[in-house]
Amino acid sequence: MSVFTAKERFIRSLERKDVDKVPVCSVTQTGVVELMELTGAKWPQVHYDPEAMATLAIAGHEIAGLEAVRYPFCTTVIAETLGCVFDEGSIDTQPYQLDFPCKDKEDALNFQVPADLAGSKRIKIMLETAGIIKDRIQDDVPLIAGMIGPASIAFYLCGAKNYLRWCITEPELLKDLMKLGTEVCIEYSNMLFEKGVDAVVIIDSEAGPDLFPPPLFRELVLPEYNKLNAGIKGHSILHICGDATDILDDMADSGFEGLSVEERTELSYANSVVAGRACLIGNVSPAATLLCKPADQIKKEAKQCIEDGAGILAPGCGIAPRTPVENIKAFVASRDEYYQE
Repeated sequence: MSVFTAKERFIRSLERKDVDKVPVCSVTQTGVVELMELTGAKWPQVHYDPEAMATLAIAGHEIAGLEAVRYPFCTTVIAETLGCVFDEGSIDTQPYQLDFPCKDKEDALNFQVPADLAGSKRIKIMLETAGIIKDRIQDDVPLIAGMIGPASIAFYLCGAKNYLRWCITEPELLKDLMKLGTEVCIEYSNMLFEKGVDAVVIIDSEAGPDLFPPPLFRELVLPEYNKLNAGIKGHSILHICGDATDILDDMADSGFEGLSVEERTELSYANSVVAGRACLIGNVSPAATLLCKPADQIKKEAKQCIEDGAGILAPGCGIAPRTPVENIKAFVASRDEYYQE
């Protein structure tokens, strides 16, 4: 018999308190085609339909066995709310960006956030979905909501070329866009917490070393993370794709309770750097392992993650849409087997 409920275990892990066993869930996207077929809630319609979004999110818990319900399945909610334009994608592809509002410096200097975020189409859908999920799941299951972070918001608003250019030539302009993004994240996060969300995941891969110079991360991004975490009223997780090794120390000082890292970040080394300042989350490869490998290899790699210091066992990034449900179940089972060996 478990000592803690799934929610208690999840929250205690984020707070770096003792647990009976590490939680096993995904703090990134969980929608896979097999679950879509089983539930009838399919991309891309799910992105815009609260009932369908709730159904697919809950399926990751009730069918695949993940110990949390996580939604949405894209990273476009804030960006679209701020005026970016997206193609909606397909049943097995994410929405992708077609256009952005800040074509030049003048656009960026004059950019303003819509006055009524809560009344915007995409955020209204997200808030309604939270309410539906809370009505349909037991209170002992954690609810996790994802959104892009300050650097990613700046990236979406000004486009890749401007983002990369301005981080060198116009860092103050870029910082202003990040500040704007921070305020949006704070306001939106607190709306979600009021709807019963237990933790928000800030996905900010455009702040990672694969794209952004580590010295500029410390100068431009880290202060925004500190401000964000001072302003939100609930549990927070930071996810950065790619190899985050060079910024791990700064990430641990950012105020986020959980740090979700991809498999390119060596977990045992990350554990030595973070040194208990945050809960490490990860980092079985969603593409190389969960999508492609047999159950015994999935279990082996997952157990190694626990051994290497994962405070929450999770995929290193969003689960690939064509991942078999049986592979996700094997991933979940690995946690229980680890504690029985």
